[in-house]
Amino acid sequence: MLKKQANILSIAGAIGFLLLIAFPVLIPIAVIGSIVYYYAKVSKQSIVANIFKKNPTSMQTINPKKTRNIIIYTLIVIVGFIVLSVASSFWIVIEAGQTGVQSLFGKVKDTEYSSGFHVKNPLVKITKMNIRTQEYTMSISQGEGNKFGADAITSLTKEGLSVDLDITVLYNLKEENASDVYRDVGVSYEDVIIRPQIRSVIREVIAKYSAKDIYSEKREEATNEILQKLKERLGARGIEAEEVLLRNIQLPENLANSIQQKLQAEQDAERYDFILDKEQKEAQRKRVEAEGQRDAQKIINESLTTRYLEYLYIESLKEREGTIYVPTNPDNGTPLFRGI
Repeated sequence: MLKKQANILSIAGAIGFLLLIAFPVLIPIAVIGSIVYYYAKVSKQSIVANIFKKNPTSMQTINPKKTRNIIIYTLIVIVGFIVLSVASSFWIVIEAGQTGVQSLFGKVKDTEYSSGFHVKNPLVKITKMNIRTQEYTMSISQGEGNKFGADAITSLTKEGLSVDLDITVLYNLKEENASDVYRDVGVSYEDVIIRPQIRSVIREVIAKYSAKDIYSEKREEATNEILQKLKERLGARGIEAEEVLLRNIQLPENLANSIQQKLQAEQDAERYDFILDKEQKEAQRKRVEAEGQRDAQKIINESLTTRYLEYLYIESLKEREGTIYVPTNPDNGTPLFRGI
């Protein structure tokens, strides 16, 4: 009988040990249970008398019925905690915009849990990772970027000049590659992958352009090239680059003033070219108009005769008030008066 009880106690102890390893939350519950067990064991006599072994009648013995009720209620609470702890380990809820990476005893599984409710192995650890659009900013101004201090990217241009750049990159973790990223890098992939690749690509691209180009007309072209290179490099690591925002370019003060003056001069030259072109077109229009008038007069002069001019003169008299029409003799042009 004693041997059987010993075997049962051994099995129970092994099960309890495994449960404590699998569910550390049970450790405080086990401690509370041990205290309750000790409390029940000494409840038949005064605790003070049991500790000091002096004058056992100096305090009243604890009421066994009351002690039994306390033990029952405590056990109910402990069992409830155990049931909830064990039951909750069989499922997990993944929030929207997250994915769950599974790992069992340190081995990462290739399949991820998408958002929603999932039933799982209680021994499997689930690490939640963000798959929403995120931003990584490196800024000239302190406190604007992901790093607290000034974190601008200093790069050399084609002519060897040093420029500081403010940049923001929008990206997202591909859900189907979350397990690979977690296995190879961990959850801190921003500092391991995102930041170094951004700095490397920007310095590589900016070195192809002059300071004037990236400060003015080729700024958008450089931004698009940075985005394409980031898509290639980050995409190979399971991260998708969505957009690159080149927010500010800070040049040395003297260079910035020179570029501003040059750009202003170019704009003035373009304005003068526009005015000159406009005047040339206006002069051309006037020449064409004069040529048209000359040709019209030439044609009119060639077609005019004395009889035609007389006809035009007579036609013009119709519109004048007080004009009197007098018939004339067609032979000599003398006026004819009736009755004379």
